[in-house]
Amino acid sequence: MRSELLQVRTGSRVVTDLTDEVVRFCRAGDESDGLVHVFVPHATAGVAVIETGAGSEPDLERALELLLPRDDGWVHRHGSPGHGRDHVLPAFVAPSLSVPVLGGRPQLGTWQSVVLVDTNADNPDRRVRLSFLAG
Repeated sequence: MRSELLQVRTGSRVVTDLTDEVVRFCRAGDESDGLVHVFVPHATAGVAVIETGAGSEPDLERALELLLPRDDGWVHRHGSPGHGRDHVLPAFVAPSLSVPVLGGRPQLGTWQSVVLVDTNADNPDRRVRLSFLAG
């Protein structure tokens, strides 16, 4: 297995596109077929496959705000107001995903992108682990 750790600065963005990094990582090895696994080792972030660039990012942010409002109703209270919702996020947006790779290229659909989803503005510096398992 080949693995690499990315450093990602999210700033105030909730959705950060990782697709170019995933494609680069898949092409960097000698392997051509297998699985690429994307994992975010944080308790307040997840990864997803969504369409980007057509308004899906703000739609996802709105859905998360409706589902997990940033208010003071959370039991988990350290950090900024509403931070408890950040700790619930990974139950809805998983911290990992896998994508098949053929010929050194992730087999994403035409409009699909791999994104980091991070509602935690208290920690804008994130790590994302990419791993390639040859098949």
